[in-house]
Amino acid sequence: MKVIIPAAGTGTRLFPHTHTKPKSMVYIAGKPIIGHILDRMIDLEPDEIILVVGYRKEQVISYVDEHYSGLFRIQYVTQKERLGLGHSISLTRDLVGDSDIMIALGDMIFKSGYLDFYEQHRKNGHCAGSIGVREVDEPQKYGIVELEPTSQCIKRLEEKPEHPVSNLGISGVYFVQDTPMLFEVLSWMLENNIKTRGEYQLTAALQEMVRRGSRFKIFTVSSWYDCGHAESLLATNHVLLDEREGANDAYEIVDSVVVHPVAIGDDVRIINSVVGPYASVADGTVIEHSIISDSVIGSRTHISKVNLRSSIIGDDANLMGKHNALNIGDSSSIEF
Repeated sequence: MKVIIPAAGTGTRLFPHTHTKPKSMVYIAGKPIIGHILDRMIDLEPDEIILVVGYRKEQVISYVDEHYSGLFRIQYVTQKERLGLGHSISLTRDLVGDSDIMIALGDMIFKSGYLDFYEQHRKNGHCAGSIGVREVDEPQKYGIVELEPTSQCIKRLEEKPEHPVSNLGISGVYFVQDTPMLFEVLSWMLENNIKTRGEYQLTAALQEMVRRGSRFKIFTVSSWYDCGHAESLLATNHVLLDEREGANDAYEIVDSVVVHPVAIGDDVRIINSVVGPYASVADGTVIEHSIISDSVIGSRTHISKVNLRSSIIGDDANLMGKHNALNIGDSSSIEF
């Protein structure tokens, strides 16, 4: 089985951080998002990983080659125009051939490893493929599947329906065994310019396969972590730090306190500060006279005299505050 990871997007919901890096390279809990995704594929032992890259692709290629080329056989496909998930998958046709595939989105991190999903897919028996789903509170914001009541096969898929008939949200991991049919449908969509909301949607392609007689089943995804915007990125950082094992000792600490869980990179200097809990600090950063918690701090950044909480600071930033002197009387209330 081959794995396709679409990671070509610009990540507009994470601006300004994605002005200078692709979304999959945004740092969280000790490494970029793409690193967490690939870590969870090691037990799966795929035949090959195909990364669809585009926006600032050299950063993704450099990081993945350096850290994962010894673990996986990796190939890259460039999506020059971001025309939708279906379009990105269509570009992998020559590399996939007739192999079974797993599609895993490049901005979703799952609590379970992908091997668990694969075993659930195998238990579904003979079918065109399996789609991971989870019950969601606002189905109009997701791709939704409707099941046949008797066979439990998928009856219909629809992307962000105005009037959803189900609350089973598509989680962002797919197994497809009938890949010739998938690529045939994607080619048909491209040739006939069949778009949904201006894009070639994978959900629409899978729905067309169902219309043509393909039998898809589902498996349950207990939890996923969406890294697509700032609030969810910080929430995911919190969860991943709770799960993190081991610690890095290659940083310098002077008259400071580190409150775990944290992820602190190499060559970080922490001086007269309190860092943590739930702080991620990337390589080469200096923190002095500050208190930082529940935050993500990028590489080679200098932070001084600030109190940060629920914050995201990028690479090569310089954040300087100043201490205040107060003389406060009885029964006072001060807020900064």
